[in-house]
Formats: sequence, structure tokens, C-alpha cells
Amino acid sequence: MTKWTPKHEAPAPLEGDVVATITGGTIAWFVLFLVQLPFYGWFRDHGHLWWLGTCLAGAGLGLIGIWYVRTREAAIRRTQDGSSPGT
Repeated sequence: MTKWTPKHEAPAPLEGDVVATITGGTIAWFVLFLVQLPFYGWFRDHGHLWWLGTCLAGAGLGLIGIWYVRTREAAIRRTQDGSSPGT
């Protein structure tokens, strides 16, 4: 097992606009759902109705993700503001 043990430190995590990323992904899933909706009959007839469900689930989970990352960002901001008043 020592063969697979990393010999260097892991890189620092990338920080970016997480809220915008999650929001963009959520919008993409919802747009995909709306684009496929007119073809509901074709999807049903060919056994691909799960595609619509996947897009709708992606949009729904994205809404939860937006709430989560906004709450996380607010908590990080509160911690940074409250822990270092002198700097």
C-alpha cells in the first residue's frame, strides 16, 4: 500500500465564485429540461423518459446547492469579519 502513498503535499483548493458556478449549472439543467419537454412523447415512446427526470433532478439539487453555498459563503464572511478585528 505504500506504493500509492503520495510523496508530496496536496495542492491548495481553488477558490472562485462558487455561487455563480452552482447557479450557472442549475440554470443549465433547467434549460435542458425545458428544451426536452416538447419531445415528451418521443422520450416516453422510446423509453428515455428518465432524461427529463435527470434534468429536473439536476435543477432541483442545484437549488439546494445554491442555498448551501450562499449559506457557506455567509458563514465564512462572518467568521473572517469576527475573528480578526485588528487586521
